[in-house]
Amino acid sequence: MTPADPPDPDAANDNGDADRPGHEALRKVNDVVLQLARIIGRRMAREDFEALQAANDNAQKQTDK
Repeated sequence: MTPADPPDPDAANDNGDADRPGHEALRKVNDVVLQLARIIGRRMAREDFEALQAANDNAQKQTDK
């Protein structure tokens, strides 16, 4: 069963913006997330670089002419 007039979603919450974080808090969270992403990215790059170094650890043979 569906009601003839669905309730207004904004009318159900009369708290206003009480549940939303402030702009300063969102900025701080954004800064932390970006810092973590950089740390994770650096770690992944180091691991990839080390894997490439391990794959190419054989020195080329020098031939005498």
